[in-house]
Amino acid sequence: MARLLGIEIPNEKRIEASLPYVYGIGRPLAKKILAEAGIDPGVRAGELSDEQLANISHIVAAKKIPVEGDLRREISAHMKRLMSINCYRAIRHRRSLPVRGQRTKTNARTRKGKRKTVGVQRNPDAKAGKV
Repeated sequence: MARLLGIEIPNEKRIEASLPYVYGIGRPLAKKILAEAGIDPGVRAGELSDEQLANISHIVAAKKIPVEGDLRREISAHMKRLMSINCYRAIRHRRSLPVRGQRTKTNARTRKGKRKTVGVQRNPDAKAGKV
């Protein structure tokens, strides 16, 4: 596997699809980086030379694109700031509810988790008989 910015990217995929394996680089940004580096997006990641990989990492560093650990630290710092000022968004994050104004009466199963239904429970002290 080819290593790029400290991340192993898959060799068998096109470089255009392999580059988003780096946290902080998506498809559109990958296309821009490859255009600037002068690399064909259709070429496989395993076929790239060390010089081309170094060129890609140099472009990412030159544009000051935060990736991997730096980006994760930056995002967690933003979340800590929200938590410290106790704003509405932070409260929604703490309660595992949708943050951006979505409805929660019927949807929001991704954030809220599996439905918790309240069923009828039999009293263990009840007399045994017909159920």
